[in-house]
Order: sequence, then C-alpha cells, then structure tokens
Amino acid sequence: MTGPRVFLIAGEASGDALGAALLGGLRQLAPGTQAQGIAGPQMQALGMESLFPMHELSVMGLAEIVPKYRHLKRRIAQTAQAVLDAGPDVLIGIDSPDFCLRVAKIVRAADPSIRTVHYVAPSVWAWRPGRAVKMARMIDQVLALLPFEPPLMQAAGMRCDFVGHPVVAAPQADTEAAAALRASLGIAGPAPLVLALPGSRRSEIERLAPVFGPALAQLARECPGTQVVLPAAPGVLGLVREKVAGWNVPVHVIPPDAPDAKRAAFRAADVALAASGTVSLELAAAGTPMVIGYRMAWLTMQIMRRMALIDTVTLVNLVTDTRVVPEFLGDACTPDALCDALRKVLADPGPQLAACALTMDRLGRGGESPGLRAARAVLDGLGR
Repeated sequence: MTGPRVFLIAGEASGDALGAALLGGLRQLAPGTQAQGIAGPQMQALGMESLFPMHELSVMGLAEIVPKYRHLKRRIAQTAQAVLDAGPDVLIGIDSPDFCLRVAKIVRAADPSIRTVHYVAPSVWAWRPGRAVKMARMIDQVLALLPFEPPLMQAAGMRCDFVGHPVVAAPQADTEAAAALRASLGIAGPAPLVLALPGSRRSEIERLAPVFGPALAQLARECPGTQVVLPAAPGVLGLVREKVAGWNVPVHVIPPDAPDAKRAAFRAADVALAASGTVSLELAAAGTPMVIGYRMAWLTMQIMRRMALIDTVTLVNLVTDTRVVPEFLGDACTPDALCDALRKVLADPGPQLAACALTMDRLGRGGESPGLRAARAVLDGLGR
C-alpha cells in the first residue's frame, strides 16, 4: 500500500515543529507518504517545498491582523486552489486557525472528498466557544495537544484525538549542563539565577522589555548577586541586545544558534519571568518555577477581556486545575507586581515544582511520541 498524499499548512515556528514530527511519524508508519503545502525550515528539512514563505502567516493578535488582511486573503485563495489542484487524501492545517480554517472551508465546499484535519484544537475553553460548532462544518478530525480538549470538540461533531504535547518529547539539559552554566556565569551560593523570556516576536519584546527590566533590577537590589540569562529567539537577537542594554542587572544573552545553552539555562534557573504562551510548558518540562507577565495591543486586550471564559491563561494552571503560577496581564503587568511575585516564588517553589511534574504527566510524558501518535490518528481517520 502506498502512503497517503497529505497537504500540510504550518503558519509559524511551533506549527513547523509539529508538522515535522507529524510528517516523520507518517513516513514511519506509512512509507511513501507524499507531502506538500506551506512549510517552515524543519518541514523543509524533510524534503517539503513551501508554496510561499511560512513567515507571511506569522501574525498574532486581532489588531495586528487587520493591516495584513488583504494579503492574507489572497494567500488563503492561493492555498485553497493549490489543495484542490493537488487533490490530496487529507488536508492538515496546523494551528493558525484564522488562516487554516478559511482554507479548509473553501476546500470542503469545492471537494468534500478531501478529508480535513486540524492539528491543535482552538482554545474554545478560553474564549469564543462557538468556534467548535463552526469548525465542524469544514473539519472532520481534530488533533488535540491538551487532555481536556477532546470532549469539547466531540460535542461539536468532530472526531478528536488527544495526541500529547510536543514538549514532552523535547530534549532536556541534565544537572551537569545546568551546573556548568551556573559556574560559567560565576553564580555561587544563594544568589538567584533568573531566566527572562520576554517573547519571540518583536511586538512582544517591545512591550515587555520595558516592564521586565525594572522588575529584575528591583529584584537584584533586594537579592544581591542576582543574574539574568535570556535566550533570544531567531530574528530578534539585535532587538533583545538593544533592550537589555539599559537593564540595571547583569544579563547574559544566549543567541538562537546555541540550543544546548538555552536548554541548560532553562534547567539551571531558579525562577523564570516569562511572557504568556506555551513557554510555560517548556519551563514545566525543565522543572523551573515561573511568573507570567504579558501586554498586548490595547484593542486586542479589550476584546480578549470581554470574551474570556477562564480566569487564567497559563497552561500549567489549566492542565493541573490549579492557580499556582502567578500571572499579570495588561495593566496588572507592572515591575512592582512582577518583582513581588518573583520574590515569593523563590522563597517557596515547592507548589510550582509539583504542578510542573503533574503537567508533564498529563501531557503524555513517558508514552509514545506526540508526532507518532498524531500520525497514527491521521492514518486511522483515513482508514489505513
């Protein structure tokens, strides 16, 4: 039996990683799998060619999408036509729902024989619960990263498989690597090492660096010897260095081409000050307690506040059904609040460490890799 023909759409780096793991799993379980679509570097490394550069879809926030709407609309039409021309067995959109679901809608209307899968369930548990019902009109199957999502998708009429979160399969630094990093920074005794993670997008860094810097400087005044390590994301190294130059605390910037050092920093840190997002799960995997802070465009924040269904956006809190990770969003994200929370977490990290371990267990640590589970679910849906 030949492998399936799949059309994959990834819209940002996290989707590229999911797509690469899924494609690897498909080729392991169904040799001869053929793939085309929109791909990032990791998927391209597996032989995929991208219809157009993936970074064109990396837009976050309602207010941020508006200026690029016409261009994205053209790309949606182009992608849908490419799917119809290819006639694959399955169309798999990976996250980026504002793009992927619009493509799936066009494809479903034109050719209902093409099976449609969406990888990463939209957070209907957080806001806009009606999205699940609308999705069911164009999506056959959802691959969920979080264990509490399948019932919500199934209730709307879609098949939904919990396939595990990719963070559980990510490599982690060992204690020796962490100790070596601390030694290289000259950290000894009780002085804390803080991991600063102000986001991977320029807009996030522009908004959070002016808040994170004073918070960490204040902590350094209260805890002499405090040092900060900041792994920079690809494409923002120059901006990060520019922003931290004015922080009144020692900051060690790790460039994006040093993944081993980044993993060591996650493991070595006593606490992290991080932007809201999936990075909280990376910290949980490394066993690093955290404080979450986030600011976004004013319009986006107002809309989100009015539509939110939950009282926390931090995934560790949601997966464990606790609220042990302190978070400060919008106007609440101030240097004083962040510093106070960091001090309290440093004094008593135990509850967070327990929540981190529980999070990893519930996300599938110790089981089959998420990419392989996702591939198995896709093939099962195709009847293979």
